[in-house]
Amino acid sequence: MATLGNPQNTIAVLKKYNFNFQKKFGQNFLIDTHVLEKIISAANVGEEDFVLEIGPGIGTMTQYLCEHGREVAAVEIDKNLIPILEDTLSAYANVQIIHQDILKMDINRLVHEKNQGKPIKVVANLPYYITTPIIMGLFESHVPIESITIMVQKEVADRMQVGPGTKDYGALSLAVQYYAKPEIVANVPPNCFMPRPKVGSAVIRLTRHQQAPVKVMQERQMFALIRASFNQRRKTLVNGLNNAADISYSKEQVVQALEKMGLPANVRGETLTLEQFARLSNLLGGG
Repeated sequence: MATLGNPQNTIAVLKKYNFNFQKKFGQNFLIDTHVLEKIISAANVGEEDFVLEIGPGIGTMTQYLCEHGREVAAVEIDKNLIPILEDTLSAYANVQIIHQDILKMDINRLVHEKNQGKPIKVVANLPYYITTPIIMGLFESHVPIESITIMVQKEVADRMQVGPGTKDYGALSLAVQYYAKPEIVANVPPNCFMPRPKVGSAVIRLTRHQQAPVKVMQERQMFALIRASFNQRRKTLVNGLNNAADISYSKEQVVQALEKMGLPANVRGETLTLEQFARLSNLLGGG
């Protein structure tokens, strides 16, 4: 079986199937075996593991996952890639190719059927425009996950691990850090992909927290507050919340809660830590 981690074999497969890259799916296939090995080792895939791979492409990383894991479910949205995957993965009995949009899939059901509801490992090479909805979808639907190891645009990876007061800090940083411990494990230059993207990428591992690092009475409310605070970054937190359709607290209530926290009424959302957002949510009656 020809491994796809080198450019010649990738080109051969694409030619054989007359495959055209789809811009709408943000397709960039990895053509560097060192990076593939780094991803596998960062994801720590072993023979007991059930792995969910999102966006397998032509099966480059899937082959590696099949070699290391117990079973792999590879979910691909592009129907033109399904026959290619059936070919490139024909040597492996431990893979299931699923033609679906991951955002519309009942992943909890898959985990219960394939892994008896035990935590799974997720591995993916994601186009930047869909990274946040996929990661948030996995976390918010409370799929049992041990870790998510993903290749994303470098600046998105940076955003996931920064703290308050930096320009990249935002709703994604807070959400990721509430659910998991983020760690960039490799930076990947554009020449490791076909076609070459315009920007650098990074592999980041999100290790799911056993317990959330902050105590919040209503998770959903806290995230509504976070989103509203960052939707209008230039505004003060009070005004940002006041303009949000899904938040019903008056300015007075918000100012009062901030006072109890020892924060001024003109504070901006981007300076608050996760702990402070949790406390604000609880003070505003998150019960």
